[in-house]
Amino acid sequence: MDRVLLVLADAEVRLIDALVGGGALAVGLLIATVVVVWRGGRARAAEGAVAAERQREIDDKMAELNRASAEMAGRMQAFAEALGSRQSDLARLVADRLDAVGQRVGQGLEHAARAQGDHLGKLNERLAVIDAAQARLTGLTEEVVGLKDILANKQARGAYGQGRMEAIVRDGLPVGAFEFQATIGAARVRPDCIVRLPGDDRVLTIDAKFPLEGFTALRAADSEETRGRAAQRVRADIARHVKDISEKYLIPGVTQDLALMFVPSEAVYADLCEHFDDVVQKAHRARVVIVSPSLMMMAIQVMQALVRDARVREQAHVILDETRRLVDDVRRLRDRVARLDTHFRQAQEDVVAIATSADKIARRGERIDQMDFAGPAGDAPAQRPAAAE
Repeated sequence: MDRVLLVLADAEVRLIDALVGGGALAVGLLIATVVVVWRGGRARAAEGAVAAERQREIDDKMAELNRASAEMAGRMQAFAEALGSRQSDLARLVADRLDAVGQRVGQGLEHAARAQGDHLGKLNERLAVIDAAQARLTGLTEEVVGLKDILANKQARGAYGQGRMEAIVRDGLPVGAFEFQATIGAARVRPDCIVRLPGDDRVLTIDAKFPLEGFTALRAADSEETRGRAAQRVRADIARHVKDISEKYLIPGVTQDLALMFVPSEAVYADLCEHFDDVVQKAHRARVVIVSPSLMMMAIQVMQALVRDARVREQAHVILDETRRLVDDVRRLRDRVARLDTHFRQAQEDVVAIATSADKIARRGERIDQMDFAGPAGDAPAQRPAAAE
């Protein structure tokens, strides 16, 4: 028992010590095993309790789920019933709405058909107006074509310009102040119109012929070369016509110091002033004034004012005599009004006297009615003048 079993680090380990140590180790292992087994049982018991608690919770939750499922089934049934009633209400509402929509659509279609009928009627009226306007436009086109033919013909164009000039002169001047196609001067020339201005024996000559061929060619030109040739032709034609007017219609002692060349178109006159200002200036220097219809009317109005003023001056003595007679009539009227005023004043005095007599007569009548003949002593003298009145 006391044998040395082994030596460790200079220490001797005996058998008894080994046995004691082994027993202690075995006891320790046993105790550890018991503790482990006890702890494992305890853990298994705790796990069983936990499992039982979990099972109970699961059962409670399953019961709640079953109860919730039953409630859900009831709610689903109630929802299905409500949905069925709502669906029937919805079907009825949709049917009513469809009927209302159908009625409205029918009314709208009827209204649209009626409005469309009205629009078609108005459209027919407008088409009738358009047809009438087209007919008038056709007539106007024919007139324009006729005017174009007139302007293309030199003689007809001269007659057209002569007609417009005569209409303007006749509308503005009194008869006797103008004359058409009159012969003047020793050369017996015949201008288109002469105007006699007051206070001057010389006449104002008006020429209504205008060279239009150059302007027609200028408007029809399609290139710079043809346009240049047409412009040269316009300048040459107008210069030649201005020269003829100045030589034929400007006669010293017979005509005025200037003559009028009438252009029967405002558009032609505008083109002339815009593109051929040098020609207009040359005409002015030659004492020939180019006028359009509007300028012609202004000139005629000025002449009309001159004629009117001259006639007023000629009739000044007549106006003076009439004024004197008017003053005499006013004087006589004033005297007659004064006499009439005198008569009115006399009549007013007579009316006052008559009113006074009527008052006295009324008072006397009242006294007679009251039988009061014994009046104051002072009344008798005052009554005698009244009786005398």
